[in-house]
Amino acid sequence: MIFHWFLPTSGDGDQVGAATVTAGAARHDRAATVAYLAEVGRAAEAGGFAAVLTPVGAGCPDPWIVCAAVAQHTERLGMLVAVRAGFALPTLIAQQAEAFQAVSGGRLSLNIVTGGDPAEQRAYGDFLGHDERYARTGEFIEVLRRAWAGRPFDHAGTHYRVDGGGLATPLADPPPIYFGGASPAAETVAARQADVYLMWGEPPAAIAARVTRIRALAAEHGRTLRTGLRLHVIARPTSADAWAEADRLLAGMSPQRIAAAQARFRRMDSVGQARMAALNAGRTDGLTVAPNLWAGVGLVREGAGTALVGSYAEVATRIDEYAALGVDEFVLSGWPHREEAERVGAEVLPRLANPVTVAPRRSPVAGVPTR
Repeated sequence: MIFHWFLPTSGDGDQVGAATVTAGAARHDRAATVAYLAEVGRAAEAGGFAAVLTPVGAGCPDPWIVCAAVAQHTERLGMLVAVRAGFALPTLIAQQAEAFQAVSGGRLSLNIVTGGDPAEQRAYGDFLGHDERYARTGEFIEVLRRAWAGRPFDHAGTHYRVDGGGLATPLADPPPIYFGGASPAAETVAARQADVYLMWGEPPAAIAARVTRIRALAAEHGRTLRTGLRLHVIARPTSADAWAEADRLLAGMSPQRIAAAQARFRRMDSVGQARMAALNAGRTDGLTVAPNLWAGVGLVREGAGTALVGSYAEVATRIDEYAALGVDEFVLSGWPHREEAERVGAEVLPRLANPVTVAPRRSPVAGVPTR
């Protein structure tokens, strides 16, 4: 199994915060300076995490720039950079990836994001509908991979046209492509194009069904792919301590914040967001939706809205159960992210029955400091 952590590029604190917007978000006690994000990165690196995932959206600083900065303060930690497909040409993204691999010593992975909030998409200047966006994402990845091949190519598609494009030489270490989405349109793209298919945390039976389905779809195209699960973690020495922390986080969510967030979620056309919202239905009770799986985070946070809550041993057991269902990678997080990276790395990962794979150490690029 491979584990990743989350980089809170919009700010951090001891309350549940939104990931990609600023309106209605929790107050951040810690600004997302390069110095603080480097502390989170070093904590993740020391804890055995392979990479850190960044969000992308209207309330986030540009992930490329932030991750390039943080990479200089870590030694082997990978950077799972989120890229919003359609907002830049894939031929340009190919060049950016090439440069990032050079300055980071080959530590880039890409999380290709299609976007699920039509209002946010329009604010960026994107007016495509849901399925059209996913069709564009599939073509985006196709062109991106062709550009990395380092051979001149032409492409005439629905969304992109390229004449004589491509990098001057093949990219020696093309980054793996992570991709998520719960709709049929998203699954089609994942089956054909993704290296790792990401899901937000749902009860085990739902995850098992999705893993089976996506692998069958990939097999239809003669492909195999890995699967990943995005979860928050509230782990403490005892179960009672962990649930007390969940109660504290819930108490920090004002009715006004919950109402504003729920209204935003209802306007989205994201199938995955709808699945998250259905787990809590806007309620502040009955939020335990499976053993140790708590849907309270999704009351105010878009995207991944569930947390594993319990003792260190209980959380490790639940992770092992998801792994037994076919989940290969986990992207975890908790508030505050620095301390929780240390806690999960020291107390949860060593308790797993399945071995944790840590990304191999990359050699720093000459002349580029890593500390």
